[in-house]
Order: sequence, then structure tokens, then C-alpha cells
Amino acid sequence: NQLNFITEELKNPYRNLPLAIIIGIPLVTVCYVLVNIAYFTVMTPSELLSSPAVAVTFGDRVLYPVAWLVPLFVAFSTFGSANGSCFTAGRLSYVAGREGHMVKILSYISLKRYTPMPALLFNGILAIFYIMPSDINTLINYFSFAQWAFYGLTALSLIVMRFTRKEFDRPVKVPVFIAGIVALVSIYLVLAPIIDKPEWEYLYCTIFIFGGLILYFPLVYWKAKWARKIMRPITMHLQLLMEVVPPEKTE
Repeated sequence: NQLNFITEELKNPYRNLPLAIIIGIPLVTVCYVLVNIAYFTVMTPSELLSSPAVAVTFGDRVLYPVAWLVPLFVAFSTFGSANGSCFTAGRLSYVAGREGHMVKILSYISLKRYTPMPALLFNGILAIFYIMPSDINTLINYFSFAQWAFYGLTALSLIVMRFTRKEFDRPVKVPVFIAGIVALVSIYLVLAPIIDKPEWEYLYCTIFIFGGLILYFPLVYWKAKWARKIMRPITMHLQLLMEVVPPEKTE
């Protein structure tokens, strides 16, 4: 999932990206199936549904002397996932700044560490705002709704461009039926929670997403000159503060 966003960082992405997906998805699927088989072997369906943490309950029954290993490795997995997410999120903001979709300072890199420091700091600040309400269920609803909505739109755009932009070079060509399956699954995962349990969070998230158009049209699409005049001194001061510079242009 993360590699799709950082193809510029991969060596020989036209070969390694499809290879990683072809190997990774079946491997993860097999692991998930085996774990669920192990759960149902030890617990009854009712016990599984009533358990607040199925993996911990499984560990207490099967690995009793060392049951603490289960939450420990869950924590390790969390840190590993967070590491990949931070790397990807920073890269997305970095490219968005470079392409003019966000402020230019996000595309600058550190002189000392050669990392997109402004983009990483920006995502860190966003993460702090996300956790302020301290309601994990609301955060999950927001995140899942927005994530699968954009996954579906991405798959749908791929299908549309396959027929409307046939002349484009496609080094990594995804079969149309796979994109269609992803689009259908995304539609289901976006609509099913709303139909099952309508909540205001979904409306707020939709308004927030479309609210981005208020900034997109004047600042990105029309490239308003007044915005550049305002951002130029801000960018300069932030550049001096963080000791960052524009990346070198490479072909």
C-alpha cells in the first residue's frame, strides 16, 4: 500500500513495484487467514465476539507464561506501520508542494539530513490536531470514509483515463477489471457504514473535503498573484528557520 505512493524512491520501480504487490498481498492474505483459523480453533464464535482484544485472549490461552509477547508484538507492528505512514505522508506533501498543489515550502529539503523536513513537520502538526478530540471511534470513521472515497475515485479515474487517454505511456499497467473491483469495493465501504448507522461525522468529513475547493481554485487553478506576494516572505523566513532548500532538479 505504501510503495504505490513512493515510486520515485524505489530502485527499478517498473519491476519492483508490481513484484512487491504480487508477493506482498498473497503473503498478508495467507497470514490473516491462518491467524483467524488459530482464533477459531481456540475460541468459540461467541467468545471471539465478546472479547475486547481477541489477540490478547488468544495469547492468554495458548501462550500463558509469555502472553505478554502478543501486546508487545502488536506495539512493534504499530511502530512499523507508523514508520511507513510517516514516510509516505511526508512524501505526498512534498510532491504536492513541488507540483504547486500546496505551499512551496513543503517541497524543500533539509540541508543537513536531506529529508523533506517541512512536509514531515506539517504532517506531524496535522496528526496533533487529529488526536485532540481523543475519540478514536470518530477518528476511525473520518479516516476510513475519506480514505476509501479517494481510493474509489483513484480507481475510477484510472478506468476513465484508460479509455479517454489511450496514448499515455503506462510502464505499470493495471488490468481494468482490478480497478473496477477496487472501485466497487470502495463504493461499498463508503456507503455501507452510512446506511447501517448514519452519523454527522460523514457529513462533516464530506464538507471538509469539498471545502478544499475554496483554496484550490484561487490558489492552484487560477494561481492568484496576491497569494504569491503573501507567501513569498513567509516561505523565506521558514526556509531560514528550518535550514531547508529547494531540491535539485533531476531527470
